[in-house]
Amino acid sequence: MVMKSGINLEAFDRSARPQDDLFRFVNGTWLDTTEIPGDRARFGTFDILREESTSRVRDLIEAAAADDDSAPGTPKRQVGDLYASFTDTDRVEELGLTPLQAVLSEVATVVDVDTLGAALGRLERDGVDGPLRHFVSPDERSPEDYVVYLEQGGLGLPDESFYREEKYADIRTAYVTHVGRLLGLAGIPEAEGKATRIMALETLLASSHWDNVTNRDAVKTYNAHTLDEAKELAPRFPWDTWLSALQAPQGSFDKVVVRQPSFVSALGSALESVDIDDWRAWLTWHVLSEFATLLPQSFVDEDFDFYGRTLSGQPENKERWKRGVAVVESCIGEAVGQLYAQRWFPPAAKERMQELVGNLVAAFRTSFSSLEWMGPETREQALAKLEAFTPKIGYPDVWRDYSSIEIDPADLVGNVRRSTAFEVDRNLAKIGGPIDRAEWFMLPQHVNAYYMPSMNEIVFPAAILQPPFFDLEADDAVNYGGIGAVIGHELGHGFDD
Repeated sequence: MVMKSGINLEAFDRSARPQDDLFRFVNGTWLDTTEIPGDRARFGTFDILREESTSRVRDLIEAAAADDDSAPGTPKRQVGDLYASFTDTDRVEELGLTPLQAVLSEVATVVDVDTLGAALGRLERDGVDGPLRHFVSPDERSPEDYVVYLEQGGLGLPDESFYREEKYADIRTAYVTHVGRLLGLAGIPEAEGKATRIMALETLLASSHWDNVTNRDAVKTYNAHTLDEAKELAPRFPWDTWLSALQAPQGSFDKVVVRQPSFVSALGSALESVDIDDWRAWLTWHVLSEFATLLPQSFVDEDFDFYGRTLSGQPENKERWKRGVAVVESCIGEAVGQLYAQRWFPPAAKERMQELVGNLVAAFRTSFSSLEWMGPETREQALAKLEAFTPKIGYPDVWRDYSSIEIDPADLVGNVRRSTAFEVDRNLAKIGGPIDRAEWFMLPQHVNAYYMPSMNEIVFPAAILQPPFFDLEADDAVNYGGIGAVIGHELGHGFDD
């Protein structure tokens, strides 16, 4: 069988000599003729494939939305109804802030630290992160068990450096303006003054946040405690009311891993030193910010003006259909993944990928066996880990069941709230059970790949398995140079930090 080249010759700049500038020779014409789309801050091969994958997903979702014959509760019907709730802009504008009234009512109950804890727990079920966040993952030190991790939160800017470094001074000014404008759009009185106090509160929290370098330290960020021991870090934090409102199953927090213990202690102090009115204003802001993209256009525009244009350098917001696709994927992504895999991932692609992965593992094996600087014990452990790698290719063997989520084509905010609560409950229910090795942490329609340390697995979703990374009809050299580099990259993560 004669394979095709698989290399895009139209991208070449033949005025450049490859021996002088190989990158220019291979990519020069593409660089000279390609413009970055207005709704993106960067553009490259991954972005091109993401655009193509998003268009394919759009076709699948819009077909689902137009199919009136699909049964209620089926993945196809849920996908179509959720997308319809986002694209019905007339209803979104008509409802205004009404869908958020139940959420904002939670904030209105905050009169002291205990009621703040209850509101934080209830709102975390809606996807509104509090100053102390939780997530469930296999235990880094006991990977056969799930455990709850607790980590720092509470900021509206990307990380703590944005609150202290001089180069971000203009960003801080723009952020306060943005907070005030969003509060004003919601009819919150004294919006500008509250924005200033919200910034002061977040700056206080940020002063105790660990920086990005320290947060990469796997030793420093692993601090296992019983719940009683965690409570001692911040006695003033309303642990019991928070957990009750979160609807955490009995015993699920008996063991926790606190990633930044000093922040938890500082949070306890902040609960005593900061006026409860400021905490309530801060929580109001975070509710509005979390749901702004689901509200009328004035909220969408204000949210994009800061987070898209000012913070990310993105000139234009994405078209509404693209944002609708993103909402559906964030809420019931594997339901979309089922449709995508059925349409776009042939079995032959999985077979070819398994062969490529096997050959890359063999290359690693050869390398490890001959490295002079690697000692015998290290070599033995590295080879054992290499042989234990589990590749996952294309899509999950077991699909997530979303049938218990009520999806209403006339209730966008409610759909998102219910799907978020579903995920909170699904993850907390893992505690005490066996590790689900069939679970995927990336959607089949996403152009990416990952290595999962606790499961020693490398995962390649269907959407990355297309040209120029992977081509069933292309010469082996192209596939090894494309997806082979990705496979090697992910394998390498098994032996780095």
